[in-house]
Amino acid sequence: MMHAYRSHTCADLNTSHAGQDVRLSGWVHRVRDHGGVLFIDLRDHYGMTQILCDGDSPAFRALEAVRAEFVIRIDGTVKLRDESLVNPRIPTGEIEVYARDVTVLGAADELPLPVFGDVEYPEETRLTYRFLDLRREGLHQNMMLRSNVVRSLRNRMWGQGFTEFQTPIITASSPEGARDFLVPSRLHPGKFYALPQAPQQFKQLIMVAGFDRYFQIAPCFRDEDPRADRSPTDFYQLDIEMSFVEQEDVFQTVQPVIQGLFEEFGGGRKVDTDWPRIAYKDALMWYGSDKPDLRNPIRMQVVSEHFAGSGFAIFAKLLEAPGHEIRAIPAPTGGSRKFCDRMNAFAQKEGLPGMGYIFWREAEDGSGMEAAGPLAKNIGPERTEAIRQQLGLKSGDAAFFLGGKPETFEAIAGRARNEIGRELGLTEENCFRFAWIVDFPMYEKDADGKIDFSHNPFSMPQGGLEALNGDPLKVHAWQYDLACNGYELISGGIRNHTPDIMFKAFEIAGYGRDEVEKRFGGMVKAFRYGAPPHGGCAAGIDRIVMLLADEANIRQVIMFPMNQRAEDLMMGAPSEPTNEQLRELRLRAMPKE
Repeated sequence: MMHAYRSHTCADLNTSHAGQDVRLSGWVHRVRDHGGVLFIDLRDHYGMTQILCDGDSPAFRALEAVRAEFVIRIDGTVKLRDESLVNPRIPTGEIEVYARDVTVLGAADELPLPVFGDVEYPEETRLTYRFLDLRREGLHQNMMLRSNVVRSLRNRMWGQGFTEFQTPIITASSPEGARDFLVPSRLHPGKFYALPQAPQQFKQLIMVAGFDRYFQIAPCFRDEDPRADRSPTDFYQLDIEMSFVEQEDVFQTVQPVIQGLFEEFGGGRKVDTDWPRIAYKDALMWYGSDKPDLRNPIRMQVVSEHFAGSGFAIFAKLLEAPGHEIRAIPAPTGGSRKFCDRMNAFAQKEGLPGMGYIFWREAEDGSGMEAAGPLAKNIGPERTEAIRQQLGLKSGDAAFFLGGKPETFEAIAGRARNEIGRELGLTEENCFRFAWIVDFPMYEKDADGKIDFSHNPFSMPQGGLEALNGDPLKVHAWQYDLACNGYELISGGIRNHTPDIMFKAFEIAGYGRDEVEKRFGGMVKAFRYGAPPHGGCAAGIDRIVMLLADEANIRQVIMFPMNQRAEDLMMGAPSEPTNEQLRELRLRAMPKE
């Protein structure tokens, strides 16, 4: 007795099935009419099989009527293809199925976007008809990759002695650094729950409750402004917390998990096994970013001393003001005026007046190496030689210079460094390079000169209570990120588990004892009943899959993503509530300004 829909999948059949009667079901991928002979590529989740039909078959008339993306069932016989017609690119490429009977299981209207072929379509159309978009091979593979990555992460975490627990999705509002999504309560009119920005407090409470090593594949909800590498509403993270650990223990635990994952799914790209630790301030100085791309070997350096009191008035003047410095971006092999002018134009496009440059070349009169470019003339040969030696450059190389308060030009310098590395072919291809960024500052000054937390408020200050009695801007936190190829993959810290240190840390940032009790009552209370030292981190799953899939846009690895304006075009969210819903929740919607 044949199964109602299929005896085999569209990936199963090969030469050993020749002569067998089979039943297949799937989508019509494409139809080719060769004058009285029809060829149909039939596709399902597993693969593709070629169906053949001619005028002698009772199915011919019915098959002539099917179009792309019809769902059909085929009964027929497996035949070997002629040698010359074998398709080595697919597992079923040596056979075809001669159709004797066809049933349409689901007809398809005219398609708003094609599934066959790799045509670029506007994103709005693709997101509105996401179920069609997902039928395309690239996206289908991305979703399978994502699923396999999550399974692998779970297995690796259990293998490291971790236990998976679920934390609440409906909870209290908590300041994690982004906006909460609020959920009105029907039973408590006028009060609101929040969706968790992360399971931060819960995972710490799990440690206080005595479960030693926790993990979760956790959804996190943040009402954020969207960017290409971040979803505007929700994302998933591998959430981890451990008791009785120091920073080093977390690193030792996490590295084999992430490294193993990249080795498993990196498609043969090189995975770096040596993960350097780079202090936050060094990362900004050398790379202009706290998530440096180490595939690019260029390191920036401070060269202020060579410009102080020099003939280059712009820089000399700048350096008279406190807190200003000049940084150089070495550009090995970049020593041509054409390249230097191109990079200068890049800086102008980024909103800077430009970048000064010097390049070194062999002098035309054969007297050896000379420094060229307007800057070199202004500061003279002794200073240019000192710069060349400091940067370790030679003839045929160049250096670019930026000046001012570091925070005003650091980010652009970082982008210029990436651009230079790419343009000169210095950036390594097909590899993953990781680095732990450590020693984050605990506090920062905001625009109004007020002291606030610069990162996670729950991190333990290095040096404990004693450190908090000095200059807050000099305090480092036990806080770390893992950077890979220019993306932040993990953020974490050793937590502050001592109530006294916690109150003091919040007091410095302007939160009184009462406010801390009110906002984190549960956690503060828990710390009074025997809290173990603990720490952990969270890894962004969407971003990891994006890197593994070699995609530049995070929406390519999320099954049903929102668009850039945080709208779900397929389901029509967000939508207006009904009057009845509003009445029940005792809410009133204000008209838009």
